[in-house]
Amino acid sequence: MDRPDGITTNDPVSENKGHFLTPYLSPAGALAISVGSAIGWGSFVFTGNSYLLKAGPAGSIIGMLIGAVIMLMIGRNYAYMMERYPDAGGVYTFVREVFGYDRAFLVAWFLFLTYISVFWANATSLPLFARNILGDIFKFGPCYTVAGYEVYLGEALLSIAFVVIISLICMNTNRITQVLAIVMAAVFTLGIIVCTLTAVFKRDPSVYPITPAFLEGKSIASQLMSIACMAPWAYVGFENISHSAAEFKFPVKKSFKIMVWSVLITTVLYISVVVLSVTAFPGTYDGWFPYIGDLDSISGLDRYPTFHAVGVYMGAAGIKILMAALFALIISSLIGMIIALGRLLYVLACDGIVPGTLGTLNDKGIPARAILTITLISVFIPFVGRTAIGWIVDVTTIGTILVYVFISAAVLKTARSRGDRIEEITGILSIAVMLILAVAIQLPNIMVDSSMAKESYFLFTLWGVAGFIFFRGVVNKDSTRRFGNSIIVWIGMLALVLFTALVWMGESTRSAANDAIVEVRAYYAGEAADDIYELSEEDFIKSELSVMNNASARNSLVVLGLFVLSTITILSNYRTMRRREKENEEALGAAQDMAYSDQLTGVKSKHAYAEMEARMNTRIRENEVVDFAVLVCDVNGLKKINDTLGHKAGDEHIKEASRMICRLFKHSPVYRIGGDEFVVFMEGEDYEDRQHLMSVLDETADANNLSGGVVIASGISDFAGDIDTSVHQVFERADSLMYIRKKELKRKGMQ
Repeated sequence: MDRPDGITTNDPVSENKGHFLTPYLSPAGALAISVGSAIGWGSFVFTGNSYLLKAGPAGSIIGMLIGAVIMLMIGRNYAYMMERYPDAGGVYTFVREVFGYDRAFLVAWFLFLTYISVFWANATSLPLFARNILGDIFKFGPCYTVAGYEVYLGEALLSIAFVVIISLICMNTNRITQVLAIVMAAVFTLGIIVCTLTAVFKRDPSVYPITPAFLEGKSIASQLMSIACMAPWAYVGFENISHSAAEFKFPVKKSFKIMVWSVLITTVLYISVVVLSVTAFPGTYDGWFPYIGDLDSISGLDRYPTFHAVGVYMGAAGIKILMAALFALIISSLIGMIIALGRLLYVLACDGIVPGTLGTLNDKGIPARAILTITLISVFIPFVGRTAIGWIVDVTTIGTILVYVFISAAVLKTARSRGDRIEEITGILSIAVMLILAVAIQLPNIMVDSSMAKESYFLFTLWGVAGFIFFRGVVNKDSTRRFGNSIIVWIGMLALVLFTALVWMGESTRSAANDAIVEVRAYYAGEAADDIYELSEEDFIKSELSVMNNASARNSLVVLGLFVLSTITILSNYRTMRRREKENEEALGAAQDMAYSDQLTGVKSKHAYAEMEARMNTRIRENEVVDFAVLVCDVNGLKKINDTLGHKAGDEHIKEASRMICRLFKHSPVYRIGGDEFVVFMEGEDYEDRQHLMSVLDETADANNLSGGVVIASGISDFAGDIDTSVHQVFERADSLMYIRKKELKRKGMQ
């Protein structure tokens, strides 16, 4: 298929119902979407808090540079596959083309969660923006608390309003969407860099020392590993322009340069936020470390180190600049993620994974229904609360690593088949690095500090189980039988889900133990609730142990239940797959029967004879042949019958000849190798009795030759091991004898 820009593709998803995904994206637009998707609200909050508390300023910067190198390898992998498959769908399309639909579904399942959770995180950050910038203006309407976070109706409506506005723009105009993305990216990039450079040049080292550079009490390697493990989360989204490859207005080979620039700009911005966060701190603290560690107890803009530093060095003007940058970050991330999600759903609809209506394009070549679906799903999320959204976002770390492993594996397989050595190396290195990061994250407090809440491990497990169930529906409705062909994929996924569930159980049990320790300490310090002291010391200890044991038992039952549910679903999928295999085998057997059987007579076909001949030739070469003979038969007078009585009478004549041969040579396979020619391959009993059988056949032919019945001319030849090297040599001798007999019968018939 030829795209409007001249690029040839083999993927039907580039065209749908008469419309094409319209090429509109310029290099600047692609760069803006890539950077805007990778940077969001978390770059201000998460970077300032978590990065610095994990590794200090120097450790954060070095760790980010390591992460940037890792992302450059991933970016090269994406660019390589985009050149091979310049279509919508990104990594889903790449994995589908290289590994098939089952693995592609698995990738899409976690990629969708990753993108939409980042989308939700930025949408629900708008109330936080409003709380700290505009005060309580949106704190109206009903209010409730979810996991310690207050949810106001007014703030939820604010998030919904922006989701709807951005969605409407992306659904109706690519041009304005691209311009808006470029403007927003320029605003936050310039805003952050200007604020950081101002703070760096104005900072008085004697007043605001940047010490310690690394955290004390932890090895530098451990600190760097902690930051590197966050790279998939920190940069996720930079690769989402791969979903718009069919919409590039520039050669796809430029995509790697764009992603290189995206990674570099993103890294510079992250480092800028880290540096800005430690250039100033309130006078009540003697350094950045105690200040950063006490942020949860601070209110107002001072709770955000970047805003505090800008306020110190640039005053109100600087705060406004940073506000504009933060707002632009949120908007650009919403744009980038909804574009990627829309294209992903569009391709999934075209492949029958989600309802087909999502695979339609509007008159502007935009998957508007897919974007609308994302919007409808997302309008309920602001009512969940930021804490729960944070748990979901944490899951993206594992999901992103899984996606990056698959894109790297696809590159490795493709590069090996094409002989592209550099990409083969990057594929291997990327897989190795991602697996190391996965182990570090999945084994908290062993290689690095735990980077995920226990709720996030549980949510990952639930999403995996939901994937098993959803896939069952996909398999059941898949009339094309593209899905459900790789059970090993789902066994591997089950192992990952079970492992994550066990990690959650361990973290939950450890949390319950820590809570019990706190209660015991409070009890002996005289700080426990009054009713606690009504218990004896022994009863109190027993009650705490009972709480711990109950928590452990409950967690075990949850894990067991999820495992059983997943196993039942997989077994159900496996039964469906086995049923399909059986149906395929039966269909193949029926097709083979048709290919190996002569449709007119029911004896074996010419194709079957060729296969038998090939097998016997192999046995002859390997000296494994027992005695056999080849009988060649030809039906006399068939042409005359066809010409005078018609082909139907001729067919009946052939069938009668076939029945005669089969009745006589009942222990041997009979083959029809031509219109009126049959071959009998004789071994065993028929071979031993061949002289008698031949005399009966000849006598019948002579009698029918005079009476007008079916006349069969025949010739037989035995295999001679000392001279024959193939079945064909035996056949040739028998065929020659058959022609001699045929002429003899014709002479007798004329007398």
